[in-house]
Amino acid sequence: MKHEADFTDEQLLLTTVQAGRVLGVGRTTIYQLIKTGELHAVHVGGSCRISWAELERYVTRLDAAHQPTEPPVTAPGRRWRRIIDADGQRALFAVGTPDPPDPAA
Repeated sequence: MKHEADFTDEQLLLTTVQAGRVLGVGRTTIYQLIKTGELHAVHVGGSCRISWAELERYVTRLDAAHQPTEPPVTAPGRRWRRIIDADGQRALFAVGTPDPPDPAA
């Protein structure tokens, strides 16, 4: 039997519980973000779902909001991947982006 927290890379839509796990917040916070318009939900029948693309857009907007002194950098090819770190925690990180320049070079 599948639990709410179990999901795969192939899923296009996540439940609010799954989206909360990806972002590291609770289900209630996800509903608040939907209500304030920061996250856009997809409604399938009576179910509320969040797409992976929407989670990526939200994280990108948060990242841009915390770096106001630099011009926004667009990364059309940016993809996000989930990993499980040494503590067993899931994390979201960008792949396919170049490494930052080495300051010692």
